[in-house]
Amino acid sequence: MTPRYLTAIWFATTLGIGGYLAFALSGGGRAIYLPGPTTDGHYQIEIECAACHTPFGGVRQGACLDCHEAELEAAQDSHPRTLFTDPRNADQLAKLDARRCVACHVEHRPEITGRMGVTIPADHCHHCHADIAEERPTHLDLTFDTCAAAGCHNYHDNRALYEDFLVHHGAPAPATFASALPERNGWISWERPERAALTAEQLGEAPISAPALAEAWAGSAHASGMVGCVDCHAAESQPWRDRPGNEACEACHELEAAGFAAGRHGMRPAAGLEPMSPADARLPMQADALSRTLDCNSCHDAHAVDVRRAAVEACLACHADEHSTAYADSPHFRLWQAELSGAGRPGSGVSCASCHLPREAHGTSSGKRILVQHNQNANLRPNEKMIREVCLTCHSLALSIDALADPELIRRNFSGSPARHVPSIGMALSRHASPSERKTTEPKEPR
Repeated sequence: MTPRYLTAIWFATTLGIGGYLAFALSGGGRAIYLPGPTTDGHYQIEIECAACHTPFGGVRQGACLDCHEAELEAAQDSHPRTLFTDPRNADQLAKLDARRCVACHVEHRPEITGRMGVTIPADHCHHCHADIAEERPTHLDLTFDTCAAAGCHNYHDNRALYEDFLVHHGAPAPATFASALPERNGWISWERPERAALTAEQLGEAPISAPALAEAWAGSAHASGMVGCVDCHAAESQPWRDRPGNEACEACHELEAAGFAAGRHGMRPAAGLEPMSPADARLPMQADALSRTLDCNSCHDAHAVDVRRAAVEACLACHADEHSTAYADSPHFRLWQAELSGAGRPGSGVSCASCHLPREAHGTSSGKRILVQHNQNANLRPNEKMIREVCLTCHSLALSIDALADPELIRRNFSGSPARHVPSIGMALSRHASPSERKTTEPKEPR
C-alpha cells in the first residue's frame, strides 16, 4: 500500500472512531466511558456524568450535597465537615481528610468498595479513636473492624445508636407490643368516602369512553376531595392528556413527589433521564414487570386511589428478592391481613410501605400533617435508620437492633427470632452504672 492510501485509511478510521465517541457522549452510549461499575446507590444515573462531574474538574462537593445534604442534616451527621475544619482537630486531617465526600466515597472501584459504598480501609475508625478503650473499658477487647458492625456505630447516622438513646431505652420492656402507625391526616384516608358524581365542571371535555374509570373515581379520595378529570388531565387549561405525567400528581403532592425524586424509584427523572424500569434494577424482579415504567401511576391507581394496594400488591408486583417473597409467610403479613379483614385496628397492619415508606410528620402552611416518605433510602442504608421511625412503634430497641443485625432473619422477612444479641445497650448501661465509667455530665436528651 502506498503511504497516501495508508494515510487515508488512518484518517477515515480516526474520523469514524471520533465520530462514534462523540455520538456516544451525547446519548445513551456514554456507558462506554465508565472506568468501572458504579455503586448500587448511583448506578441508575451513571450515564448522566454531569450530575456529579465537571469537565476536567472531577467530582464537585456540591454535587454530593445536592442530593444528600438534607439527609445528612436530618441524621444529625456524626462527622460533619465542621468537625474536620475545627483547628483543634487539624492533626486528624493527616489521618483522614474527610472534608470532602470523595475522601471516603469513590465510584467505579468495586474492588475496594465496601457494603456502605465506602472505599477506605476497615481500620479507618482506629486512626482517630485508637485510645477509645482508655475512656471506655467496655471497648477494651474490641478489634478495629467491629466499630461499624451492625448495631454499633455508623459514620453519619447514629440517631438510634447514640449512647444516651441506648440508655433511655435500656430499661426492661416487652420485646413486642400491640401498637399502630400514626394516622395520616391528609385528605387521603384508609376509609372509603361517600360516593360522588362528576360535575360538568369536573368532567370538562373528558372523553368518557370507559365508564369503569368514572365508577372507580366516584368512590375515591379524589372524588371526596373534589378533584375531577380536568384537574389531572387538563390542568391549568392545558390540552387534554390521556396519560398525565408525574407533574399532575406533584401539583397536590409536592412533598411526596420530592421524596420520590430522591429515592431509587424516581432518581433518574430527577437527573434528566428516562424513568427507571424494573429491568434496570440490580435486585431480582418479576419477569412480567421488567418492561414497566416507574412513575406515580405504577403504584397508585389515580382513579381508584387504592392506597392499600399501593402498600403491598404494587411492591410485590415488581420485587422478587428473597426478603420480598418471604413477606407472605411473615408475622407482619398476618397483621396486615388482620387489618384488612377488620380484625385489627387501623394502622396495626405491617405492609411493605409501613417499613420502607414510613409515615412522617411535616409542618405545612395548613398545619401539621402525617405524610408518607417516598424516599426508600431515607431509612434503609444503614438499616438502623428505620429503628426510630418504624421499629420502635411495636418493638423494643433491643429486639430492633438484634433483628436488623441478622441478615438471615431479614432474608426471611423477620419470621423467627434474631440469631445473636448485639451488646450495645448493655455496654451503654454499664458505662452509666459503673463509677469508673460514669460520665461527669448529665446525659443528653435522647435524639
